[in-house]
Amino acid sequence: MADGKEKSVDNPEKVADSMSALKIKQIEDEVASSYLLVDIGANLTNSKYSRDLDSVVERAKDAGVKKIMVTGASVQCSKEALRLTRLYPGMLYSSAGIHPHDAKTWTDDCYDVIKELANNPECVAIGECGLDFNRNFSPQDVQMEVFEKQVQLACEVGKPLFLHERDAHDDMVRILGKFKDRMPPAVLHCFTGTTAQALKYLEMGLYIGLTGFLWKDKSDDGVRSILEKGLIPLDRLLIETDAPFMYPNVRGSKIPANIKQALSDRSLSFLNRYCTFQRNEPCSLPVIVEMIAAYMKRPVEEVAMATTINAIKLFGFS
Repeated sequence: MADGKEKSVDNPEKVADSMSALKIKQIEDEVASSYLLVDIGANLTNSKYSRDLDSVVERAKDAGVKKIMVTGASVQCSKEALRLTRLYPGMLYSSAGIHPHDAKTWTDDCYDVIKELANNPECVAIGECGLDFNRNFSPQDVQMEVFEKQVQLACEVGKPLFLHERDAHDDMVRILGKFKDRMPPAVLHCFTGTTAQALKYLEMGLYIGLTGFLWKDKSDDGVRSILEKGLIPLDRLLIETDAPFMYPNVRGSKIPANIKQALSDRSLSFLNRYCTFQRNEPCSLPVIVEMIAAYMKRPVEEVAMATTINAIKLFGFS
């Protein structure tokens, strides 16, 4: 100052509060950066995101999710998924395919339409395709025919398969076996099966994708048991939210206390503030990887990094 006097602070408490908020934000950013995650399956074309997709994507980034594959489940959905990749370049990627529930909608031109979508660099996989004999929204024979055509297409274009299977393990193995000498890499998305089924898929060279389904698995031979026994090698593991579905209810009584204690406050803050049973979001992915790591008794940073490397390797993310 010209008169040699220091300028007084009008409201020192306000300045202190501002500095504290800035420090907290810096710490949160540092913590967030410790996870570099890839969500290999989120249904962001779902109408539940139609009003605030920008915020959903931004929250995912803040939570440490660096890449998201937007799932294609029908021709129209696959087109919309590809469109979203152009709105969020470098963050969103897509798949193209027809879900077994919609197999009955397959027409003669579907093969060429999906192939055209798959030829775009932002489209990194064929699917979601496969077999669902649990709900049978499409006849089983139609599901198998349409699935086989999409495996054939994946072989032709050389892009990975994003697979769905419910209560159809034997037929899934049989159909994939027809293409074993030329089939591209594949991931069994949202795996909910048994130990024997997981080991068979791993033997076939598939990756295993896990979601928040973990919270409600209570079988003696299910996903929790598989993780606790260390049966899924880290180099074959992928993580996903399957948003808006598969909300990880970490308050559930089925989750052991030691697993709950392994969940970080920051990850829980994203889950509890932004996700519900009605609408899960990709920002719940940190909670999912923390649960998986706790069941595996592995450092969460190790599991997070391994799954990210696997996703980059499988889908060719930049």
